[in-house]
Amino acid sequence: MNSIRRNLLVALLGALCAAMLLGGWATYRAAWNEAGELFDYHLRQIALSLRDQRFEGSAERLAGDGNLDYVIRVWDRDGLTMFYSRPHDALPELTQLGYSTTATKEGAWRLYAIQYHGQTIAVAQPMRVRDRRAAEAAWQSLEPFLIMLPILGLLIWCLVGWGLRPLDRLARSVRTRTPDRLDPLPAEEAPEEVKPLADSLNDLLERLKTALDAQRAFVADAAHELRTPLAALQLQAQLVERAQSDAERRAALGDMKEGLRRAAHGVRQLLTLARQEPGAAEARFAPVRLAWLARESVAGHSALAAARRIDLGVSHSEEDAVISGDADALKILLDNLIANALRHAPEGGRIDVACGTRDGAAYCEVADDGPGIPPEERERVFDRFYRRDCESGAGLGLAIVRTIARRHGATVCLLDSDAGGLLARVEFPLGRE
Repeated sequence: MNSIRRNLLVALLGALCAAMLLGGWATYRAAWNEAGELFDYHLRQIALSLRDQRFEGSAERLAGDGNLDYVIRVWDRDGLTMFYSRPHDALPELTQLGYSTTATKEGAWRLYAIQYHGQTIAVAQPMRVRDRRAAEAAWQSLEPFLIMLPILGLLIWCLVGWGLRPLDRLARSVRTRTPDRLDPLPAEEAPEEVKPLADSLNDLLERLKTALDAQRAFVADAAHELRTPLAALQLQAQLVERAQSDAERRAALGDMKEGLRRAAHGVRQLLTLARQEPGAAEARFAPVRLAWLARESVAGHSALAAARRIDLGVSHSEEDAVISGDADALKILLDNLIANALRHAPEGGRIDVACGTRDGAAYCEVADDGPGIPPEERERVFDRFYRRDCESGAGLGLAIVRTIARRHGATVCLLDSDAGGLLARVEFPLGRE
């Protein structure tokens, strides 16, 4: 389980321990060196204090004193020993004046020797004693570090918890949100590090609220729109039952079939719209050639256009107009635009489909010579289930067009065509190729 608190605590304690170990080692070495310098100072002071002493008589007086760590030895100018504090031990021989370290079978010794009035005075100390005393002094200097480590660990734990409290408050605020309560999170008082997360969550909540509102509106509108054809079908079924003659029965059945066709068309449009909603469409984008798309859609509607004697064709196409998108969804988009033009174009009229690139964008457009749409209604026709007084469809065709266009980062605009009808243009950014 990945935990910010644990990661911070481990990282901070690890860095603190590493720093304390490094500082402790430096302190230990410094204390060790200071202890060695202090012991050397003692050797020198003892040697200097013996300059005015008279070394006569037996040298056995200090022998066998185990409490004395220092060994004193004095030579005359001829090299004969005048005084030796431990005559029966294997002690180091004098190698040089001043400080020196000499190894013996009993271990290493530290010596300091001076000459005074023809006498040589040497004071020695076992290195094992010096090392033990230096280690004790160094460890004593490390005791504050060892005592502070658990205290600092507890302090870091508390500080990390205090620093993460804004995240805890934000998490509690998120947990209180429900589908019926998607209020924005309080991001104004959040720290600078948490504010981007709060702003992103607020943006997500806003989009989720919009999607839920749209879903509720869609379900309500769909139920309302399906209720009318279903009621009509029920009435037509009753007329079939009550028909007194074959002619009346055939007329009632014909009306029922037409009602079923309209209801089935409405359901298909609803399913198409639902599949193109954000999050529902899962098809991967691939390069799509708009010229191919235009030819496919025109070919699919040529029979209906010929039945109404409408001149339907591709007036302009550029083969290099290629975008990245869902080919099936884009064909639905163009099919709806052509079907909408066929519905409004007069018999014997003309519909031109064109595609290409212009001003750094790819476009696809359908122009007809029908009555067109007044400018004040051109935005409303994209609303779901909106139908003008002269229309009879489900009112979902242009809503599907805009939904697919938005999914592809495109824009849809309605303009006046050169023939006086409507020009529906979809512009795709070339940057999405």
